[in-house]
Amino acid sequence: MFEKSSILITGGTGSLGKALTKELVTKHPDISKVVIFSRDEQKQFQMAQEYPEDQYPQLRFLIGDVRDKDRVVRAFKGIDYVIHAAAMKHVPIAEYNPDECVKTNIGGAQNIIHASLETGVKRVVALSTDKACAPINLYGATKLTSDKLFIAANNIKGWNPIRFSVVRYGNVMGSNGSVIPFFMKKKKDGTLPITDPGMTRFNISLQGGVDMVMHALKNAWGGELFVPKIPSYKILDVANAIGPECEKPVVGIRPGEKLHEEMITSS
Repeated sequence: MFEKSSILITGGTGSLGKALTKELVTKHPDISKVVIFSRDEQKQFQMAQEYPEDQYPQLRFLIGDVRDKDRVVRAFKGIDYVIHAAAMKHVPIAEYNPDECVKTNIGGAQNIIHASLETGVKRVVALSTDKACAPINLYGATKLTSDKLFIAANNIKGWNPIRFSVVRYGNVMGSNGSVIPFFMKKKKDGTLPITDPGMTRFNISLQGGVDMVMHALKNAWGGELFVPKIPSYKILDVANAIGPECEKPVVGIRPGEKLHEEMITSS
C-alpha cells in the first residue's frame, strides 16, 4: 500500500519517530517520500547524518511546529499518510507548564486534523498513551482530549475518504525519558531512586510500538482506538534487574503520577 506514496511523521526525531523512519526506508524501498516534521533543528541535523542523502533520497526534513497550522498545512501538501507522534510527554513538566502542554497536545491535534482534511491526506494515525485512560494528570487529560478529537474527526469529514485512528500503548522500553536509561545512568552512582516499591507500568518494545503503528496504518477503517495486549512490570523489579547491588531509596510519587496505569477503563 506504500508504493509510490508519501508519509509524514510529526515528532519524527523522537525515539519512535526514528524507529519508524528506519522501518519505512529499509523495508519499504518503493516509498516515494518520508518526511520528518519536528521543531528541533539539532536533532534533525544529527538524524540526517545517519541517513545520507545519496543513500536515502526519499527522506526529507522539515522544521515546523504542530502549533502552527499554516506550517502544518504546507507540510501536508502531497502527503498520503500521517503518523502524529509529536507531543509534550513529561508529566511533571506538563504540570508546571500547563498552557504549553494544552497548546501542543490539544491545539496541535486540531491543527493536524484540519490540515489533513484540507490537503488530501488519506490516513492519519495518532499516538496516544496509557496515561490518557482515566487521567489524573494534565498530560493524560490532554492526550485523552486528543484521542477524542481524532476519533470524532471521522464524523466531520463528509465525503472525504480520509481515515483517522489512534494507537495507545504504555512506556516504550529504552525511549528518551523512560526509566531504563535513567536507571542505567544512576547505576554508576550506586543509587536507584524508587518512587514507590509497588508502582507498576505497562511496557512495550520500540519495535512493538512500530509494529502497532504500521498495523493501524494498514488496517484502520477509521475511528478505532488500537490497544495492544502488553505486559506490565514493577518499577522495583526493573531496578533490581539493572542494579541488584545498588541502594534503592523510596523518594515518593511525583506530582500527577499514578501508582498503577491503565490501558482501558473497566466501565
